[in-house]
Order: sequence, then structure tokens, then C-alpha cells
Amino acid sequence: MKILQGLDGLKQLPPGLALSVGNFDGVHRGHLHILQLARELNEGSKGAGVGVVTFESHPLTVLTPEIAPPRLTPVSTKRELLEQAGVNYLVELPPAREVLGLSAEAFWEILRDRVRATHLIEGSTFNFGKDRRGTIGRLGEWCAQSTVKLHIAESVTVPLLNLSIVPVNSSLIRWLLGHGRVRDAAICLGRAYALEGEVIEGHHRGRSIGVPTANVNVLDQMIPLDGVYSGRCEVDGTMYAAAISIGTTPTFGEERFQVEVHLIGFEGDLYGKSIRVEFIDWLREQRKFLGVDMLKAQLKKDIAEAARERDRDPAAAIARV
Repeated sequence: MKILQGLDGLKQLPPGLALSVGNFDGVHRGHLHILQLARELNEGSKGAGVGVVTFESHPLTVLTPEIAPPRLTPVSTKRELLEQAGVNYLVELPPAREVLGLSAEAFWEILRDRVRATHLIEGSTFNFGKDRRGTIGRLGEWCAQSTVKLHIAESVTVPLLNLSIVPVNSSLIRWLLGHGRVRDAAICLGRAYALEGEVIEGHHRGRSIGVPTANVNVLDQMIPLDGVYSGRCEVDGTMYAAAISIGTTPTFGEERFQVEVHLIGFEGDLYGKSIRVEFIDWLREQRKFLGVDMLKAQLKKDIAEAARERDRDPAAAIARV
């Protein structure tokens, strides 16, 4: 996959692409549906490939940072997932004045006259241009007067564990994660949700009670609701079951927020390494125990449950209801 940067990169795209413009945060099942349609259209027209134009980072990080959504996928993971989905060209636009100030008409003119895509594939709620004034309706009118063919992808809906049927989008996935519903988030993503970060020094309390943990420094990524989860983590080619703790350590009277991971059966030093931890299921809430012995007894149960769930596919959890 070729990665291009900024408006100059956008103008360097080859003509004849099947192109989609969007944030693609999470690269979830809705995004994958758009990309599948793009691949099919490209193959049918013997086009130049599949292209994606996205912002990096989200425009709200500049316009209104206080309400900017936390990202679901780090940049490197987003690129990897897009490449796996068959994207040949990725353009990353910065949330800079020269980009955010473009009117919908000006952005469309770049797509029509410089990019010259054959197909444009978007969702029904797509908006673009300054103040998001470019609606899918206006885009359809403009495409009808050009050689660009607009295709509106239908929303992808999935049944959650409570049997409600919902349209997949990044906002919903963030809401699910914020309520600890990592299995439902996985159903929407099509894969387990994962946190990435460097292992840093902690207080070593886990080791002192026989449950060593890796403290993961997560930067700029959505962290699920405080609690204890089952999960897994790959280290040097070996997949380990993991018990994941998010929050503080109330039994020891500490309020420092931490993401701690106990890799079941792992022996070694992870300090300074970057790891990726996948979430399988919610186990329990964080709570204060009356003593270390009660905490150790609960941790033993958590670890046993996490070990049993190592090979579960959380994205297919609905089949178990």
C-alpha cells in the first residue's frame, strides 16, 4: 500500500481509482463493507486500484479538542488494517488550516479534476468540506454531472448480545467500550478490540503477591470501562492468555489510573517493549477487598477464567447466546 501525505499527496493519486473518503477509525465492519464494494467496483472496471482518503489526526483535535473522540486504532494499526482490506493507496490529510478551510465545492473539484476517480463510495451520512456542508445529496448531484460514479453503501447492522440490532459506527463502538461491553464492540469491529502501548515500571505489587503484571502506557486510544477483563497477548510469537485490570488499586488505597496485564504462563522481562493486548470479555468490576488474601483469592479466579477464554473469538460471541 502506498501512503501519501496532504493535499499534494491527494493530487498525486493515479486516475481511475475506486475511492472512499472518511475517518475509518476502527476499520470496523461498516468500513470493511465500503472497501469490499470498492474492490468489486475496481475489479469490474479494471481500474487503477482502491484508494482511501482520511484525516490524520481527527479534525476535531484541532477544531474543538475538548470533544475530539478518542481513537480506536493507532496510526500504524489503522494503516495495517486498511492494507489487509485491499487498499492500494492511502492519503492522510492533516487537520491543517489549508485542508479544513476547503469548501465542499473546492474539495469536490480536486476529486473531479485532479484525482479523477472512476468510482466514489461513501456511506449515507457522509459529509465533507468546511463546516461539513458537503452532503451526500450534493455530492450525488455533482457526480451526476461528471464522469465520477457515486455509490452509496448501505449501513451494516449486527445483532448484539442483548439481541438488539444496531447499525455499526465508530461512535457506537466507543459507547460500548465505555460501558465495558468489549464482546459487543468485537462484534461491531469484526475482531477483538485491542490496546497498544509500551510496558513501563509500576509498583511491583503484583509480583509481591505472586501475580506479576505488565503496566501498559496507552497513549491516545480509547480505554474501556474500569474493570477486570479476560484477554490475550502475543509475545515473541507465543499467544498468552491474559487477565487485564483497568483502573486504580483500591485495596492498596491508590488512585493512580493503570492498565495492568497479567500474562498467564509468561516468564520474562517486558519493560520497554510495545505490546498489543486483545480484550475477550468482561469479568468483573474493580472493587476494594478487605485484605490481600481476599484479593489473591479473587485474582486466582480471574486468572482461571481468563485462561479458559484464551481461544474464544469475541467477534463471534453472538453465536453463543
